[in-house]
Amino acid sequence: MLRTVILAASRSPQVERLVATAPFTRDLVRRFVAGAKTDDALRATRELVDDGLAVTLDNLGEDTVTPEQATATRDEYVGLLRRLAEAGLTPAAEVSVKLSALGQMFDEQLAYDNARAICAAAEEAGTTVTLDMEDHTTTDSTLDILAKLRKDHPSTGAVLQAYLRRTESDCRELATAGSRVRLCKGAYKEPESVAYQSAREVDKSYVRCMNILMSGDGYPMLATHDPRLIAIGEDRARWFDRGPERFEFQMLYGIRPEEQARLAGEGYTVRTYLPYGEDWYGYLMRRLAERPANLMFFGRAVLSKK
Repeated sequence: MLRTVILAASRSPQVERLVATAPFTRDLVRRFVAGAKTDDALRATRELVDDGLAVTLDNLGEDTVTPEQATATRDEYVGLLRRLAEAGLTPAAEVSVKLSALGQMFDEQLAYDNARAICAAAEEAGTTVTLDMEDHTTTDSTLDILAKLRKDHPSTGAVLQAYLRRTESDCRELATAGSRVRLCKGAYKEPESVAYQSAREVDKSYVRCMNILMSGDGYPMLATHDPRLIAIGEDRARWFDRGPERFEFQMLYGIRPEEQARLAGEGYTVRTYLPYGEDWYGYLMRRLAERPANLMFFGRAVLSKK
């Protein structure tokens, strides 16, 4: 029922105007999204980099249904990368790309071509790209496109989701020399046949996957806000003799900023996932609809900076 209500609200211009203009919700949006424009993203990136953090930028927009929309998304990323380089923000700042925004759902070849153009622009800018992972129906397609991109752009990053039952196997496949892999818990509502359902099962899977990546030859990127998993990540780094230059932590913009600062102060690379774009409202509402429990997650983030 709650998911239905949230999805209905995501399609309501009236609710969007209320969220954008009401003092409390306006501040909430600014806490978790850099803004609607490229200039907003550059400003937030500069602030984060000046604070000693690395950044990965996500241009919001997943509901791409035409080639023209996919091309516009590609062009936005290419322009963003050029401006990041001009501002001296690379290589500290990279970009995260959803293949669905590049046409994956209706034309995989188009999505690959668009992603390849973004990877080429990133290389020219002195940085790289990470392919975001979405719901389980796109996993094989995304990994196939990743493999093709890595032939010419080997630094292209992968994302794996610990709640999927297949992910331990995927970790073994991708824990190779030079392979950048972001490990997250996963945010989409998935069926039990493909995904663990309880928080305990997901956490245990995350640790198993972390062990595979940290013991391998690649570059693990541990995306979590969970204090227990962060502590385990620090312990695993010591156990597998990984210095701070051989892995990193990642967290969302606006979530646990004091913890991000603490880890960076201790010499770890901490990369902030920074979303921006005109589709900020759809982004927030979809995150809540995918898992209504995210309401509690965002609520705790508002109440606590740690």
